[in-house]
Amino acid sequence: MKFKTIYSKNYSKKLRKPHEIKFIIIHYTGMQSKRVSIRRLTSKKHKVSCHFLIDREGQIIQMVDLNKIAWHAGKSKWKKYINLNRNSIGIELVNRGHRYGYQSFSKIQISQLINLCIILKKKFKIKSSFILGHSDIAPLRKIDPGEKFPWIKLSRKRIGIKLPKIKKKREFKTKNLSRKIFFKNLHKIGYRYFSLTKILRTDKSVIKAFQRRFLQNNVNGKIDQKNL
Repeated sequence: MKFKTIYSKNYSKKLRKPHEIKFIIIHYTGMQSKRVSIRRLTSKKHKVSCHFLIDREGQIIQMVDLNKIAWHAGKSKWKKYINLNRNSIGIELVNRGHRYGYQSFSKIQISQLINLCIILKKKFKIKSSFILGHSDIAPLRKIDPGEKFPWIKLSRKRIGIKLPKIKKKREFKTKNLSRKIFFKNLHKIGYRYFSLTKILRTDKSVIKAFQRRFLQNNVNGKIDQKNL
């Protein structure tokens, strides 16, 4: 697969080994245009970067070599992993995002993303369930790639988490019990930033992160039978 290269200087000096790469993290740029996005991702002032950028025409631009740690994940958690920059490959998709007019991702953009993920997954032996969105690993700070991102399409290619189908709906008498079950299941999947024993004011953000991934037509931050 051929890439155009526009290298960013925003990466950690210490190199990493192939076996340290465990994740692929998908983002949207959330900027007004591709040009503005590239300027941000190469700016020393902003100190952010990614390994790959995919524009809306499907062009893939490599911005940081894979043996280098790009600065894309920030403060983050998934299962036992904390601050995932070191262990992940960051892929940015050009999209204006919620702030500037959230767009559906183009077909060619997603097709190229799938092709890239398949190559990276095979090369670094990345688990399907470790291909995540930015909001999965940083639900209190981030909402990208958002509810328009076609996770179902990716899952058909064995990319991303595949939840087991629940055969029978369960009814719960109290909200506290339903919350306990929901967050217990969320913890098993890999989500963090919540308590299993007490209600936090940030719970809504975590619930929305789950919904943007698995219940994209119902992003309301509330636990109901669909969540359970």
